[in-house]
Amino acid sequence: MTDFSDGAAWIKGRIVPITQASIGVTDWAVTHSDVTYDVVPVWNGAFFRLDDYLARFEASISACRMDIGLDRAGITEALQQIVGKSGLRNAYCAMVAARGTPLIPGSRDPRECGNHFYAWCVPYIHVVKSEIADAGVTVWLSRDTRRIPPDSVNPRAKNYHWGDFTAGLFEAKDAGYETVILSDHNGNVTEGPGFNLFALKGDTVITADTGVLHGITRQTALELCRAKGLVTEERALPVDELMQADEVFLSSSGGGIIPVRQIGERVFSNGAAGPVASGLRQDYFKLLNTPDYRTMVTY
Repeated sequence: MTDFSDGAAWIKGRIVPITQASIGVTDWAVTHSDVTYDVVPVWNGAFFRLDDYLARFEASISACRMDIGLDRAGITEALQQIVGKSGLRNAYCAMVAARGTPLIPGSRDPRECGNHFYAWCVPYIHVVKSEIADAGVTVWLSRDTRRIPPDSVNPRAKNYHWGDFTAGLFEAKDAGYETVILSDHNGNVTEGPGFNLFALKGDTVITADTGVLHGITRQTALELCRAKGLVTEERALPVDELMQADEVFLSSSGGGIIPVRQIGERVFSNGAAGPVASGLRQDYFKLLNTPDYRTMVTY
């Protein structure tokens, strides 16, 4: 019997174990990172905010001028099939639109590529280990690497252009920090590898609005903040202002809301997870089980 416990993939209409999933080496997804994608979490046997993730994926496909030949129902069915086949109750489930291989060999015209869709799921991924997130994560603010400008690569179309993030992660790990955030060329905070960032000052929460992915978990975090009576602002966040915050936290589909206890040499909340961020983290995991946000997986 074929083992799908490590995950499953939908490739050209077939479901295969994640270890057997592959695409061609001449696909522009590989040779040019010409991909847009999205990741929807599965928690306790249900997709969370599936329609929101699908809507953003569709917007990204349009922004990248791709046609994958599947409507929303078809994409949903593929996601249902792979998670159902895997049997995973908590999963990280990706949907991908790839530019594909040139239909005319040697063509450099992106309009002449065969766009296609694939999807895959694996056991739920925490971008920061849950025990570290509970205690508060340490973050490196890169001094040498700046975020790719939004007029070069559109950050609102989720993509695989991670050259800047990878360079920043090397800096962070070499310095003994868990992860990294990048600023832009104007000295404003942007985002990190797989997450948005928030600064709390008094009763106001600020998060960057340009040069960042408008994450679904970012949206959820803003909604949870407002439910607590906090004022939210989506605007430029200068690095100097970030460092004066009372608390800082991250948001990611891979782990929810994650308190930050240190950025570089700046320690927050006496070196622990801040009380507001910790409360929001608990609220997020409660929300994952709220029926209105859940689309049950058919196993």
